Amino acid sequence: MNIQEFSDLMRDYGKEINIVFTEEQLQKFYQYMNLLIEWNEKINLTAIIEPKEIILKHFIDSLTIMKYIQPNKSVIDIGTGAGFPGIPIKIMREDLNMTLLDSLNKRINFLNEVIKELELENIIAVHARIEEYAKNKQYREKYDIATSRAVANLTTLSEYMLPMVSIEGTAICMKGSDVTDEIFKSKNSIKILGGKINKIEEFTLPKSDNKRNLIIIEKIEQTPNKYPRKPGMPSKDPLY
Repeated sequence: MNIQEFSDLMRDYGKEINIVFTEEQLQKFYQYMNLLIEWNEKINLTAIIEPKEIILKHFIDSLTIMKYIQPNKSVIDIGTGAGFPGIPIKIMREDLNMTLLDSLNKRINFLNEVIKELELENIIAVHARIEEYAKNKQYREKYDIATSRAVANLTTLSEYMLPMVSIEGTAICMKGSDVTDEIFKSKNSIKILGGKINKIEEFTLPKSDNKRNLIIIEKIEQTPNKYPRKPGMPSKDPLY
């Protein structure tokens, strides 16, 4: 796909979610897409490799949370994988201080290459497990916003995200189509961890039948020090 086709499609989808791109932003997204396709031949970063699918299901999907991110905030993207939603958000919002966290070093190598090639500033890629990173007092409860996309069920996810967010901060959980059961099962854990569900937004990705849910959790109390539990426990033994 050439840059003109790419830009036209990005603009077309962008209109549907009230986002306008500059030429520079479109150029960076185009570079990002090509790096993703190139690196994906060497290491498994994504099952989505068609340009049109990357645009809609990675780039536009990531940008659906932008309206919930206030100016000049510190953001941590937990389990960022190939950089979603963190890098698309950062391309659009130079004002943010962004941390991309992932447990696989090969993904971190890819993210560092993207950061370098796109000349992004105030963004770092960190190789760590969230259960360990969240125990570090230098980072714990220091972020204004935590994001996560398709990482775990909501009960487990809240144990990953809420320890990182400061009081009055926000956890933005990006989920698929059916979240009713997850929300019901997670209410107790979210309360234990100091959070409260503030909003649930259900929507469909532009010009598709791909349903999505955003669950916005507000941090209202400090998270008890014992959370998150040791690596593996939040997923093996969720806090129901």
